[in-house]
Amino acid sequence: MSRDGNSGQIDRREELLRRLGHRPIVLIGMMGAGKTTVGRRLAAKLGRHFVDSDEEVEKAAGMTIEDIFRTHGEADFRAGEVKVIARLLKDEGIVLGTGGGAFINPETRALVKASAISVWIKADFDLLFQRVSRRSNRPLLKTANPRETLQKLIDVRYPTYAEAHVTVVSRDVPQDQVAAEVIDAVLEYLQKASIDG
Repeated sequence: MSRDGNSGQIDRREELLRRLGHRPIVLIGMMGAGKTTVGRRLAAKLGRHFVDSDEEVEKAAGMTIEDIFRTHGEADFRAGEVKVIARLLKDEGIVLGTGGGAFINPETRALVKASAISVWIKADFDLLFQRVSRRSNRPLLKTANPRETLQKLIDVRYPTYAEAHVTVVSRDVPQDQVAAEVIDAVLEYLQKASIDG
């Protein structure tokens, strides 16, 4: 990349950080959308700390998400998730990756909308299924027909995910590229918000 390209990226990053202030960037979307990978790359580009809400829930509970689901059920997991995300949103200057169901919870959604910039990492069914099929630690997909289950989750969740401040489409490209697109999209959103506001 040319020096001009690099300086343009640095200028956009600086402007984004100035406009964001201390507000967290919260990544939402389905399992397999790339929230964690994109989130780590995004945090590195912005000089921020990346936090994964699922990991924080596991730390707080002292067990894996799979074990929480099996032992206590999804309702208990969701209750813990709300508390953990509420606590994390008080941290200044983070990039927060959330579990697929987090933004669906009205309480969590309201907190995110009020105190952060939410970015929906949107991916199509085929890409999601290809990615989630590589791992066996997805409690919601432990069903007789995981393809059908994933499609149902998409049908239910996508209208709510669409309430995010910004949407960026995840494709089969290097996640660095998606992270750069998140920077551009959030900056554009904040520029437009300041004009409209």
